[in-house]
Amino acid sequence: MPDATADRHFESDHTVDRDGVDGLLSELDEYAVEQALQLKEKSETPDDVTVTALCVGPEKGVDAVRKALQMGADQGVHVVDDAIAGSDAVGTSLVLARAVEKIGAAGSPVDLVMCGMASTDAAMSVVPAMLAERLDLPQVTLASVIETQGDQVRIKRDGDSATEVIGATMPLVLSVTDQSGEARYPSFKGIMAAKKKPLETYSLADLGVDAGDVGLAAAWTQVEETTARPPRTAGEIVTDEDGSGAKALAEFLASKKFI
Repeated sequence: MPDATADRHFESDHTVDRDGVDGLLSELDEYAVEQALQLKEKSETPDDVTVTALCVGPEKGVDAVRKALQMGADQGVHVVDDAIAGSDAVGTSLVLARAVEKIGAAGSPVDLVMCGMASTDAAMSVVPAMLAERLDLPQVTLASVIETQGDQVRIKRDGDSATEVIGATMPLVLSVTDQSGEARYPSFKGIMAAKKKPLETYSLADLGVDAGDVGLAAAWTQVEETTARPPRTAGEIVTDEDGSGAKALAEFLASKKFI
């Protein structure tokens, strides 16, 4: 994802400029990587479990894959193709689904597809559900706690008024929230080991995806207008020498529709 702390811009077509800003592994996706690594470590046969980091993005997106490898993922896959630029969630889920299928066909079948809860730019939270539909797999989403036993998965999903417990059988698609546990920092050993781990690059042609099915022209959603955020202005100081401070504060909050 584009670095949230960087000076981000939109292109003339109102898509996010992903080439002119540093990209990184989204913080929300770091939780997914962490939970995948924990499931491998808790497995009775961890040597038989392979964690693959998959990224769809521009050339700089490979840095996100490398970060996941440094954290402990076993191998990485980067899907990069100019035709993908401008894709919305529908197009992105198509590319991800075909990549997951190719990864499974090249090795052992994929048992679990782990996703973050949302992207940090659009924050739509719909890609996991779309991915599950395209892969014809059950989905258990927005997990704060994950428990597994064999091919059985049970999660806890925290709602506004209650916590749900949901169970499913692998293979499945699972997404985790930022309450699932802090992600580990790459160690020096992990950083050095990542340099020797396999990292493949796929194009749309490699995945059998028609360029006409992705990109801005094929998007189901469109940003019609963008406006630059106005520069910050100096704040207003309200004195309360005559007891009118509370009223002035209430009027200010009401003018901004906070109350």
